[in-house]
Amino acid sequence: MREAAQKLMNRSASATIQQAMDSLRGHPSMPPAAPAQPTMRDINPPPPRAAAEAAPEVTAKAAPPPNGARPNPATHPTEFAQDMLNRMGIKVDLQANIDRAIDVGAIMHPAPEVALPDGAQFIKSSYTNHAGTRNYKLYIPASYHGQAMPLLVMLHGCTQNPDDFATGTQMNQLAEEMECFVVYPEQTANANQSKCWNWFSAIDQQHGQGEPSIIAGITQQIIDDYPVNERQVYVAGLSAGGAMAVIVGTLYPELFAAVGVHSGLPFASAQDLPSALTAMKRGVMSPRKAGDGSQPIIVFHGDSDNTVHPRNGEQVIEQLLHRQQGKQSVQSGSVPNGHRYTQTTHTKADGTPIGEHWVVHGAGHAWFGGNAGGTYTDAKGPDASREMLRFFRTVS
Repeated sequence: MREAAQKLMNRSASATIQQAMDSLRGHPSMPPAAPAQPTMRDINPPPPRAAAEAAPEVTAKAAPPPNGARPNPATHPTEFAQDMLNRMGIKVDLQANIDRAIDVGAIMHPAPEVALPDGAQFIKSSYTNHAGTRNYKLYIPASYHGQAMPLLVMLHGCTQNPDDFATGTQMNQLAEEMECFVVYPEQTANANQSKCWNWFSAIDQQHGQGEPSIIAGITQQIIDDYPVNERQVYVAGLSAGGAMAVIVGTLYPELFAAVGVHSGLPFASAQDLPSALTAMKRGVMSPRKAGDGSQPIIVFHGDSDNTVHPRNGEQVIEQLLHRQQGKQSVQSGSVPNGHRYTQTTHTKADGTPIGEHWVVHGAGHAWFGGNAGGTYTDAKGPDASREMLRFFRTVS
């Protein structure tokens, strides 16, 4: 949300819906009263771009719609968003949140100070192509001494940044243990006011276009600059980042060997504001088939997630493994003093693992097993970061 307030009306559908969803969510590990653990602020529904582009000079002076008429998203984006929520039975006063059009994420969640092990580096760089520029931070573990290592691309959730996401997921610590590079692309407030990856945009669901091309470009840039094992390149993300991880993995299977999705949505699950809200609230009506079924995937989702319905986790697995005619095995477990979970493992006919689906019981919308020093984490486990890396190693 680093955009100035004057840009709010042009793109307020996304920001105001985001704020509305913030008001609805709660998480058992993040009580609203605790300032260090705000309610989850993730997955930003799309602005009505086409309408906004058709009327870029919209101002607050436009006449209100007649009583009973549906608001025009081009001239009354806030009223349109409010009407959509009202029709879905969601009681939130969007206008009351308009004045919050500042970088609340940066204020509430400043980048934490992280002490690096001797010899480790966490360096900032950037990548530019025809679709735009994004900064990123690359973690090079102290265990790196010139040898070829795997690369993990981590896509943060809304309002987060690389430092915050690295702290919350503890992925850099695991990179030391398992000897891998980790890169954290950073979404900009210019691209999305809440710094969400634009998983809902048509241009950002196409090979060679939009944000997927930038993320793929960042990945290739690191492969070119460091001795990356190109058969062990993975992408994972949380929420909006999880939805974008599905998109990037689907569009670039030649680049990414496997995908990790935490509380995300299926490929191309929304194309406009109503479909985005519907997908978040209920899942996708008829998810399209995606990929050729050969790309391994691991999915985590809480069955008490009130931000992104857990049906989405099921649909991600169904969508990407649709061509597999293998076997499934189910096992249950629990974390000491933490959450119970059900883990479904999908294997090919020859027994090769191809997918895992973790449903965490009683858990909401946050990274499982995360560190409370980062935002949107649930320390009650299971350890999603460790399990993802274990899965990636298994399927490589």
